[in-house]
Amino acid sequence: MNKKRKVTGMIKYVFVGLVGVAMITPFYWLISASLMTLQEFLSVPPKWIPSDPQWHNYVEVFKHVPFLNYYFNSFVVAILSTVMVLLTSAMGGYAFAKLNFIGKKLLFKFTLSTMMFPAFLFLIPNFYIITKFGWTSNYLALVMPFAVSAYGIFLLRQFIMGIPSDLIDAAKIDGASQFAIFFRIIIPLTQPALATLAILSFIGQWNNFLWPLIITSFSPELTTVPVGLSKLSLAFSTYTNQNLILAGTVLEIAPVVALFLYLQRYYIKGIVLTGFGGI
Repeated sequence: MNKKRKVTGMIKYVFVGLVGVAMITPFYWLISASLMTLQEFLSVPPKWIPSDPQWHNYVEVFKHVPFLNYYFNSFVVAILSTVMVLLTSAMGGYAFAKLNFIGKKLLFKFTLSTMMFPAFLFLIPNFYIITKFGWTSNYLALVMPFAVSAYGIFLLRQFIMGIPSDLIDAAKIDGASQFAIFFRIIIPLTQPALATLAILSFIGQWNNFLWPLIITSFSPELTTVPVGLSKLSLAFSTYTNQNLILAGTVLEIAPVVALFLYLQRYYIKGIVLTGFGGI
């Protein structure tokens, strides 16, 4: 029996290892190809290791497009959107989990139902509202349409339901207001779920392409990294500068990979603990 378990465990580890290699291989090739010369990149059979890493490929990217400006815009938009999503999701999750009010279940079901609609459905209404407020020339146009997340509210609601209500009742007996309870009890205890939502929100906003493409057509100075990367492909010839386009791709994904690696322990913990609440 022990021998059979060892064999089964070994097969599982080998399978997981192969899946891991299959997932890492495209990222490895992306980084490797971004450091190759064009001849190495187009060589047949393909090369996996550049003979002489071409670090100046990254310099060429910055020479052709203002990548630093794209970075700044993306960081501003992603950070502001993430902060707004965390705040609104935590408040909405707390209200649905611990407060009692008329129409609570109906409103929660309506909030969840909005997740069924495709994002394309909201492009025209969002654009109409943004233009009416006159926000097309500032960061509000890129941030406000994504300030509230139905999934974020659901995630925080599920997590907060696992917090003992006795803590909140004790705080009320001590005279704490709802805002004090929210900021002093709920927020500190929901850090794993908030970290999970922060990662998902930041990555989502960093990689958002369609909405920034629409807005930046009116205000090019607000161009974000994904839109800037499309301009990079136009600045370079597709057939003669593919290695430089890949260098720009590496520059795009580097911040989100670094963020995930830094917060992955909170992400895993948040995903594990979120499912304890009920519907």
